[in-house]
Amino acid sequence: MRAVVQRVKRAEVRVGQEVTGRIAAGLCVLVGVADGDTAQDAVALADKVCHLRIMSDDAGKMNRSVLDCGGEILAVSQFTLHADASRGRRPSFVRAMAPAAAEPLFTGFCEACRAHGVTVGTGRFGAEMLVDIWGDGPVTILLDTKQAL
Repeated sequence: MRAVVQRVKRAEVRVGQEVTGRIAAGLCVLVGVADGDTAQDAVALADKVCHLRIMSDDAGKMNRSVLDCGGEILAVSQFTLHADASRGRRPSFVRAMAPAAAEPLFTGFCEACRAHGVTVGTGRFGAEMLVDIWGDGPVTILLDTKQAL
């Protein structure tokens, strides 16, 4: 699984005119599920995201996790994180897991974050979404469970 983790002042996601998820300060996490990913990947990614020390402490240093500061997470499914644009100009998405298999893993990621005690807002899996991100820093980190977490 891959995640783009962005520290935010606030964030929200809409499907049409409906706000499906909204958070105050915390992390906006774009999550992509690839063929071969498992429930263990979802749990490992959630653990890393929840404990990632990219929130500012009182001295302004990135030294706190979203758990330490009581932040929230907005999780948004994004199969395009597994795009392969190495050939030509049109990306291929063959590495992305089929939606029916990917959705339970995305849900598992969200549930594992909640199990840590973090409030998690979400988009709607497979929907066209508008994501409004108020970046903080900006701080953006790329995580991949196929690399050392």
